[in-house]
Amino acid sequence: MTVAIESLLTPDINKPARYLGNELGAVHKPWDSADVRWVLTYPEVYEVGASNLGHIILYNILNAQPRQLCDRAYLPARDLAEKLQQTHTPLFAVESKRSLREFDILGFSLSYELGATNILAMLDLAQIPLTWQERQNTSINDIPLIFAGGQTATSNPEPYADFFDFIALGDGEELLPEIGLVLEQGKAAGLSRRDLLLDLAQVPGVYVPQFYEMAADGSVHPLVSDVPPRILRRVSPPMPSYAIGLVPYIQTVHDRLTVEIRRGCTRGCRFCQPGMLTRPARDVDPDQVIDAIETGMRATGYNEFSLLSLSCSDYLALPAVGMEIKNRLKDENISLSLPSQRVDRFDENIAHILGGTRQAGLTFAPEAGTQRLRDIINKGLTNDELLRGVKTAYDQGWNKIKLYFMIGLPGETDGDVLGIAETIRWLKRECWVKGRKPMNFNVTISNFTPKPHTPFQWHSVSTSELERKQALLKAEFRTIKGLKTNFTDVRISAMEDFVGRGDRRLGKVIQRAWELGAREDSWWESLDRAYGAWTEAISEAGLTWKYRQVEAGEWNVFASPSPEDPTSLDALLPWDHLDTGISKTWLKEDLARALEAATVPDCSFDGCSHCGVCGQNFGHNVVVPPQPIPAFVGEHRPPQERVQRLRVWFGKLDSLALISHLDLVRLFDRALRRASLPIAFTGGFHPGPRISPASALPLGMTSRGEIVDFELHQALDLEDFGDRLRAQLPPEIPLYRIAEIPLKDPAATQALETATYELTLNTSHSGDGDNWQRWIQEVLNLRQFDHETITKSGKTKRINLRDRLLDLNLMATDPQLKVSYRGQCRNDGTFLRPEHVVLMLEAITGLDLSLGAVCRTGLDLATPTPEAVDSETVQIVNPIN
Repeated sequence: MTVAIESLLTPDINKPARYLGNELGAVHKPWDSADVRWVLTYPEVYEVGASNLGHIILYNILNAQPRQLCDRAYLPARDLAEKLQQTHTPLFAVESKRSLREFDILGFSLSYELGATNILAMLDLAQIPLTWQERQNTSINDIPLIFAGGQTATSNPEPYADFFDFIALGDGEELLPEIGLVLEQGKAAGLSRRDLLLDLAQVPGVYVPQFYEMAADGSVHPLVSDVPPRILRRVSPPMPSYAIGLVPYIQTVHDRLTVEIRRGCTRGCRFCQPGMLTRPARDVDPDQVIDAIETGMRATGYNEFSLLSLSCSDYLALPAVGMEIKNRLKDENISLSLPSQRVDRFDENIAHILGGTRQAGLTFAPEAGTQRLRDIINKGLTNDELLRGVKTAYDQGWNKIKLYFMIGLPGETDGDVLGIAETIRWLKRECWVKGRKPMNFNVTISNFTPKPHTPFQWHSVSTSELERKQALLKAEFRTIKGLKTNFTDVRISAMEDFVGRGDRRLGKVIQRAWELGAREDSWWESLDRAYGAWTEAISEAGLTWKYRQVEAGEWNVFASPSPEDPTSLDALLPWDHLDTGISKTWLKEDLARALEAATVPDCSFDGCSHCGVCGQNFGHNVVVPPQPIPAFVGEHRPPQERVQRLRVWFGKLDSLALISHLDLVRLFDRALRRASLPIAFTGGFHPGPRISPASALPLGMTSRGEIVDFELHQALDLEDFGDRLRAQLPPEIPLYRIAEIPLKDPAATQALETATYELTLNTSHSGDGDNWQRWIQEVLNLRQFDHETITKSGKTKRINLRDRLLDLNLMATDPQLKVSYRGQCRNDGTFLRPEHVVLMLEAITGLDLSLGAVCRTGLDLATPTPEAVDSETVQIVNPIN
């Protein structure tokens, strides 16, 4: 059964459009048509999850499978979570609005060590038992299979093993459809939950924790005979065509089209877990990238796209691909951003493809402040390369760059820490030209935390040392002008390290931390609460000794007199039963090289480093060579000439009453782009489309009489404009009328005079029709009704509401009381709001009234109405009944 969300998603909920599930790109398959029903859940708020590329790709892939459907769910914000708990309503999937318990399989993305508390919060809200032990005697018809995937789940699932029926290791593009087929066959055969999991355990890439046991040393071994002793990480080629999908109504963290150009990294940075867990490197064919972006931009209406890779500039075809896209989309007023770049590969060719309607930001990660330490971590970056890349950016017009550094790295000295400040001073000196703004930097200093499956997995960091080094740097940074800094909280790093390299004993700690209030632990506003909860949970579990070791520094491989002692490096680890492709022997050898500050070349472009990945199970590096760079056809500036103004009367109905005014403008912008309509743009550094709604409609209010002006740089037939725009709008935004308005006339927002509303009022006296007619007349007979309001400057202002009321009528009294009114509505603040009418009616009737549904039925302008304009310039589009 579907959840009645109408009583949940009300205007008092922050951003209720998060939960509508009817965005462009959302898939709605008939429930009864599917044999297997998935929910992919992202355990973060919608703005984070809905813009995650992996989430979008897997959602699209699963919905492309026959006889299967895939819905979505996200961590509800605290306001909705509290309402779900108060009403005993289970957490629901956004498309179908069905309880998560009704599905067959529920998958969580676990990409961050502290994200498990969010997962427990979601399971609790879904009224699903938290552990597999509590679910083991149930059928999947009653409780779905619960699994996790993502980088943290692939790296070390042991701290979370109690919460999941199985773990999907590695890439999911091919693995999840295989899981779906096993589940479909198992359901048809009527298999029990345990037998289904036994079948799934035979699929490469599926780890079922309940079939394995933890030894006293924390290592993991099979508990039953018919499961593999080591579980293989799955590898899949990138599939950029599946990146074209959801276009959220609200602004998300990555509010753009994102297309993957390269998966995997072979740079060999010794601190970098993604670089080790995603090998081999796999470049995407340039034609696939270009086609996906060109198709995706026109299908979504985004004004920005991003090319995604662990190191975008290692995609050698990047300059050619970027220029080809820039040429093809030069008239679309779009921008390109690159999230991650190697500063040593940044050159004029890459600089030329960035930006568009606005200059994109640049981020480089030198990681360490001295050449010695960069060699220890195998960063593969020299001082000359660092300077060349930053100077290239400065010469190409960038005056501000983001830089990422780490402290706490193995082998680091105070000289290396202070070297970060000296490096910034040096770069500022070298990037100075008389008459130009000096180069400024935004610098983030993160704390190194050792990760499983890396050469530094045996190292530990003292949190007290991190705090001392942070203080050292902060004092040094105070002497540098033009510098903004951000330091990662040491408490977060300590919690990440404690959980990320833990074993199954931490399951109870995670659950207890959640019970004590840990949730959204990486958000700064939640940090104090989360840290207190984690600390108490660790203490209650009797693991304080382990946590204190992390605080003090468990073992520094550089300080050890014998770092190759077998008792240190050959001891079994909680993640040794996972086959990621990189041998433990190679990791130890690379650690030895780090001790000697010896670097290892990138095997995508130089000789093989013999890490063990390449072969039948994981494939080989796929590297696209540099491509010829197309000739640049020239910059395109957004057209600013205005040749036609079209005024559109439209509605905002049903669920779309829950999108904000800014979201509505964004929706129109993207619809215009998808329809290829010639909208004109403003000038300045950040040109915007000339879309001008007459008045902002409050959240939660429907309307059948909104007005918006569009100014075009090319004249169009009105019927053609209406047909093309209407085809790109959701049905809840109907178009009623379109008129051409002279450009010299005031815009709708300037000409606005009055507005008409229909109000539903909640009262115990709704059926008293005669009295209501009398009371309404008494309101109309008033000459004065004073009301105090607070101005934007904080001053109290007294206004006469009766002057703003032009008409008031009784519409119905049974079964609900409904009235309509017309009042002043000008954008100078002269505005009679629905709640003002309620105040006047309460004063006359002596009753307690509250607003129910509100619909704005019309806006009146001081300019001639469309009916007064020559009929040849007016088209009726989907007229009001």
